[in-house]
Amino acid sequence: MIKTIIFDFGDIFINLDKSATQRELNSLKIEKISEELQQTNLEYEQGHITSDEFLGAYTNRYPAIEKDQFRRSWNAILKDFPEYRLKFIQKLSKEKDYQLILLSNTNEIHIDWIKQEVPFFEDFKNCFDAFYLSHEIHYRKPNRNIYEFVLSKHQLKPEECLFVDDTSANTDAAKELGIHVWNLEPTREDIIDLFTSQKELF
Repeated sequence: MIKTIIFDFGDIFINLDKSATQRELNSLKIEKISEELQQTNLEYEQGHITSDEFLGAYTNRYPAIEKDQFRRSWNAILKDFPEYRLKFIQKLSKEKDYQLILLSNTNEIHIDWIKQEVPFFEDFKNCFDAFYLSHEIHYRKPNRNIYEFVLSKHQLKPEECLFVDDTSANTDAAKELGIHVWNLEPTREDIIDLFTSQKELF
């Protein structure tokens, strides 16, 4: 029996264009991210460096680019948050049949944009019993320790949890720990169909 549902954020609730940032960077003459900057991205996503340090890593490497230009490119991945998905999670929260946890790989710049552009972000956040962002908890998916952190923090049994994420590496890692998973395909599936798509679990 599922008692806890753990949700990803991007392409589960807020729509993403995952190729948009690279397209924008290409227009700024950044055609390939070096391994060093890729590692910087991972460090930033886990909150090991500040936003200023993160922005500085790029503007120092590419002096012709201003921080605001890069910030806009970095946020280009973020699209709209359909309000019907808010209503779905609000209904689920109100019914109190399941413990609801959000577990997202993200970063401060993205969250700052979302807070500014999504007027109901706080209402959304308040739907969850726990709201974990990688840059705040210093873990990221698909590393095993992020799932162990959530299981331990809430004294959860893996077989009583369902984890929903659009990235197969993330769901595969959770599945290895015995957590039920739904690897949602955002081009043909929607989180509001959770209970029909995964009805065998409920």
